[in-house]
Amino acid sequence: MGEVLALVEARLRTALGEPDARAAVTFLGTDRIEVLRFVEGDLVRYATLGMSAQPMADPTAVLADPVKGPRAELVLTVRAGLADTDKVLRPLAVLASTPQVEGLVVAPGASLDVGEPLWPGAPFSSVLVAESGGLVEDLELDEPLDPVRFLPLLPMTPNEAAWKRVHGAQALEERWLARGTDLRDPLRRSVELD
Repeated sequence: MGEVLALVEARLRTALGEPDARAAVTFLGTDRIEVLRFVEGDLVRYATLGMSAQPMADPTAVLADPVKGPRAELVLTVRAGLADTDKVLRPLAVLASTPQVEGLVVAPGASLDVGEPLWPGAPFSSVLVAESGGLVEDLELDEPLDPVRFLPLLPMTPNEAAWKRVHGAQALEERWLARGTDLRDPLRRSVELD
């Protein structure tokens, strides 16, 4: 477990630079989850560290495989200075612990909801999990371990989350793209969904 997390942290540092802050959260019955903060110009990136320590298990499996299974960490990018986004640390740790707590496999296209604003005044309580491989390259591990995927999180307003449930993740991403939505704006309004 420790070896995987050391490799994950090294990959994050290679891709994002040195973290300027880190916080750790432990929930009853779960492993410790850390959230690292990286500042680059006017952007702040938050990355989880600890979710990939164990593979995510299929919730329908009778026994969880301790070795094989998808592994991931979460990455959120927002514009700095527009909102108190550092309060997202606990909600991010909650999302990163869902595989352990709820037996959920977090994958691209999934919606994750924390049931409260991601940070004070945020118009978002949920996120869309995007495809890995962009900002931080997937981390290959020795066989038989699956690679660690670094999954970007895209904050969704309640209206966008409801629309996504009906039309799908790809349709929402296309709508954001067509409207030139700044997904890094921590105070942005919902995209037009007519």
